[in-house]
Amino acid sequence: MDFLQILTQSQTTAPLWLTLKVLAVSGTLHLVSGILLSYYLTSKKSTMRSVVDFLVTMPLIFPPIATGFILLMLLGRAGLIGQALPVDIVFSFPGVVIASFVAGLPLMVKPVEAALRGDVQRLAEISQVLGKNNWQTFWLVLLPNVRRNVASGWFLALGRSLGEVGITLMLGGNIIGKTNTLSLEIYNAVFSGEFERALVLSAIIGVFSLIIFIALKRLSAV
Repeated sequence: MDFLQILTQSQTTAPLWLTLKVLAVSGTLHLVSGILLSYYLTSKKSTMRSVVDFLVTMPLIFPPIATGFILLMLLGRAGLIGQALPVDIVFSFPGVVIASFVAGLPLMVKPVEAALRGDVQRLAEISQVLGKNNWQTFWLVLLPNVRRNVASGWFLALGRSLGEVGITLMLGGNIIGKTNTLSLEIYNAVFSGEFERALVLSAIIGVFSLIIFIALKRLSAV
């Protein structure tokens, strides 16, 4: 097997660059929305909060292919949400990003939510006694004290997004040269009998996974 030759082929580089772009966009969304959702879920109990908590947690407990199907029905041209949008979501880059975002979101939110419910609540009470409002307490007191949990959750979300297949298959459609991420391209390579290319693609994902693992180990050791 000529590793370098396979690595430089367009069938390999195109899914790689697509995956990197998807991770860049979905990773940014994870960081911003994950922090805000974590804070919201630690607020006072309400029906809406319970609904949001369920929706965030669902990708962890619901089969990815079924989650993708539900999103397809909602975001498709005839879907409840899709028909009101000015652009097509499914079978496009935005669809792949949404799939990546939904898959990784619970792994970003849950560690941060758990941390915000922990000992830092005592610091929040002290901050409020000193006259800080809720947002000042969150940004100036709570967030700095859970930054390691934020970083750990973010890396976990990236790792989950990197290996996402089921939801991406439904929303992205696995269109060669357009929506076939690294994980989907491994499936394509195996399906077409290109086992050497599948090994190379798996090695690339393995390198990314190793980097994430090392980052998580370092965070846990601090």
